[in-house]
Amino acid sequence: MQTTILGKTGLRVSTIGFGAWAIGGTNWGPTDDAISKAALRAALDRGVTLIDTADVYGFGHSEELIAAVLSERGKGEVIIATKAGNDFYHAQNEDDAGYGPIRQNMAKDYIIWAAEQSIRRLKVEALDILQLHSPDTNRLDRDEPWEALSILKKAGKIRFAGWSVQSFKETEQAFLLQRYHEVIDTLQVRYNILEREAERVLLPMAQQYGVGVIVRIPLLFGLLTGKFNRQSRFSSDDHRHMNLSPEKLENYLDQLEKIEPLYARYPDQSKAQVSLRFCISHPACHVAIPGAKTPEQVADNCAASDFGPLTTEDLAILG
Repeated sequence: MQTTILGKTGLRVSTIGFGAWAIGGTNWGPTDDAISKAALRAALDRGVTLIDTADVYGFGHSEELIAAVLSERGKGEVIIATKAGNDFYHAQNEDDAGYGPIRQNMAKDYIIWAAEQSIRRLKVEALDILQLHSPDTNRLDRDEPWEALSILKKAGKIRFAGWSVQSFKETEQAFLLQRYHEVIDTLQVRYNILEREAERVLLPMAQQYGVGVIVRIPLLFGLLTGKFNRQSRFSSDDHRHMNLSPEKLENYLDQLEKIEPLYARYPDQSKAQVSLRFCISHPACHVAIPGAKTPEQVADNCAASDFGPLTTEDLAILG
């Protein structure tokens, strides 16, 4: 497992992390806690040192599973990056029918309170990284959420502050990153071999300000593993029912056909591994966080770090 320094945080992290949304038990189909714990153990055994989660994943359950596994062997050098801002504590069922009863809440007092709940569930004295969870940009053009992060830092309740940005709103995001870059230690961006919008503005700005970059959705909801086809369908309780709808799936698979020559260069590697190698090839990107529900998925993901970034010739195929 290769490691790198996560921007100005100075934290040394594995280039492949563990995305813990799916093990929360909601939005990704059925899960088994025993298998989820085994997946977490497999990640730690293979050198993963960054686990990304959120309070809303499984309504706290993802954080609780992480705490349970780390209590077995000690936290050591493992970095836990969690998120707050999707309020499931006070929401009503109609607030978000797609993901359950949640609503965005970036109020200062709420972010501070939510951080304290995550500290309790994770059984730590302070959060390593607390990220604002994909808020609408109009909720960030005010000081409250940024003040909350600063207050939590000064109180010793978080070590570093991050922002998990919404997808593809780079003009507004660039303005906010410029305005609040002194508060922001890490930036979590949607970036993968088919969705490269972040290369235009966000990744260069992150490099400019020394912000650590965490790559989310590096396997495009599992599409880049190669296990889906044009007939693939997802149940209504799986968020891919919306994010990989038949229309979107058709479009993505059309794009994917054009980069098959890249995958063909590495017949001894899985498509997931080649796709993850792409993510860690960009000099601004420090760690990719593919989700995993089983030890087998973890093993396949982690091997991508050992193979390292793609070559210049590989990237030329993509244009």
